[in-house]
Amino acid sequence: MSPESETEVITYEVRGPVAVVTMNRPDFRNAQNSKMTYALDAAFVRAVEDPQVKVIVLAGNGKHFSAGHDIGTPGRDHDAHYENKAALWWDHVDRAGGDQRFARETEVYLGMCRRWREIPKPTVAMVQGACIAGGLMLAWVCDLIVCSDDAFFSDPVVRMGIPGVEYFAHPWVMGPRAAKEFLFTGDRFDAAQAKEWGMVNRVVPRAELATETMALAEKIATMPQFGLALTKKAVNQAEDLMGMRSGMDSVFGLHHFAHAHNAEVGADSLGGMNARSMKNAATEQNGSK
Repeated sequence: MSPESETEVITYEVRGPVAVVTMNRPDFRNAQNSKMTYALDAAFVRAVEDPQVKVIVLAGNGKHFSAGHDIGTPGRDHDAHYENKAALWWDHVDRAGGDQRFARETEVYLGMCRRWREIPKPTVAMVQGACIAGGLMLAWVCDLIVCSDDAFFSDPVVRMGIPGVEYFAHPWVMGPRAAKEFLFTGDRFDAAQAKEWGMVNRVVPRAELATETMALAEKIATMPQFGLALTKKAVNQAEDLMGMRSGMDSVFGLHHFAHAHNAEVGADSLGGMNARSMKNAATEQNGSK
């Protein structure tokens, strides 16, 4: 299946005051390729520009919210050109080595996540099943996270020798000690643990996930739109004053240093790991999910 044949990697629906943006690559556990990234961005812009939309829900079609960045599906399109939307940087396609990776990840991962964090309307992630690595980034940029009791979370990229995903929000979304356990072990943590750490707002039965998420979104939608936008900006600014943005910048550099180290001492920049080996390692360590 080529990227071109996946014609609807995102679906968009307006339900009263709520726009529901749904990742639609269920056969690949909603792995995030560039096509999905730019489709997500277009959907978010559409919701922001619609004055009737008060709240945005981000969902994933199928059993899983998102298994992370696409590092191995037939629709992987890391070498394709898309017009930059988040970062004023040159295109990655004709660059080589670290220049290419830095250019692409500055735009597609770190830049896009920061852009989406600043959406002026409240965003709610509706999470079921796997929320892994890059999937965490998609959930973390949202203001609230509602997850099902079967949801599980992990950032296993330390197995690649890399200190966490590009949008390094870990210490702010769960606290420093929890972040260290999360990263040091690479374990899958369940919804109850995520709630205890403060990473998610609510845990509900899987059958009630959509109903409960929509009820929360509709409740938020009764508040004044401009007041919600200013309140969101106020909390985001407070996080940044706590060092979130500058901390993330520093770790983004470490992230790319790790990629370069892997490429120098091993076979590739991912430390010899791929989607299958990462999944197998998690299954062996945590038991079958």
